[in-house]
Amino acid sequence: MNKIAIVGAGRVGETSAQILAEEELCREIALLDVREDVPEGVALDIYQTAPFFEFDCRLTGSSDPRILKDAELVVITAGFPRKPGMSRSDVLEANVRIIDEVTDHILHYAPEAMVLVVSNPVDALTYRVAQRTGWPRERVFGQAGVLDASRMASFIAQETGFSVRDITTLVLGGHGDTMVPVSRFCTIHGIPLSHFVSQERIAAINERTRTGGAEILALRKSSSAYDAPGAAVATMVDAIARNRRRVLPCVAMLEGEYGEADIAMGVPCILSGRGMEAVVELDLNDAERADFARSVSAVRTDIERLRAIV
Repeated sequence: MNKIAIVGAGRVGETSAQILAEEELCREIALLDVREDVPEGVALDIYQTAPFFEFDCRLTGSSDPRILKDAELVVITAGFPRKPGMSRSDVLEANVRIIDEVTDHILHYAPEAMVLVVSNPVDALTYRVAQRTGWPRERVFGQAGVLDASRMASFIAQETGFSVRDITTLVLGGHGDTMVPVSRFCTIHGIPLSHFVSQERIAAINERTRTGGAEILALRKSSSAYDAPGAAVATMVDAIARNRRRVLPCVAMLEGEYGEADIAMGVPCILSGRGMEAVVELDLNDAERADFARSVSAVRTDIERLRAIV
């Protein structure tokens, strides 16, 4: 890619920009933030690591939305973070107004771009961007499942002592307390997780995965997670920028898959140079379908709240 824009120069945006630059996934990264001088400072700080990491990616920052011009991909990390004790849905009303303004800027300055939504609650806000732009679902998608799956993999590595490189995990549903870690599809070098871990311990890992973000928030106290979210963003961007056609769990607009439509949910997707190329529909068992339905219900509640916000 020639240009990627990141809206929001906070911790997630900054971490994402650092990794994207180090991996040279584009020629230019533009950081946009409403705080005057902050995006310029972040861009300059990251660019001064170029001699250490030997990258030629250029970074610029501005509080002027014109910096989005000609971006091929816009990553939205802007928004109010949740505080300890808050759910992701608690910041919906505040963040939807930010997302609406950002979406209008994208429509004006980068009308051909793809959009990767990271801001919380990501399922509802991905839906909002898709509705506001009217773009095909290939161009508007969200980041959640990649992060949730990485958390689950790290917990399995801690539990088993095996290398995290051999662990494959899958998390479906909304990015919240009703997310659905699907242990049946989790493996260690292709061997089912249940071969190594008891059902009781798998249930504990699933629950820790659901509350993984809250756990970090409670420990950090003054900040939610940003290192792992930034790495998750970079993983998705890498799949798109390098046309890898990777199967990764993403927030996608459903069009009948899993029996759902007119909703954005975390499902396995094929990410390629076209963006969210396709949804991978799995044959869920009865328990998994019931858990997914509960997650759908929670996301639809947020979407109904969205419709009341003009």
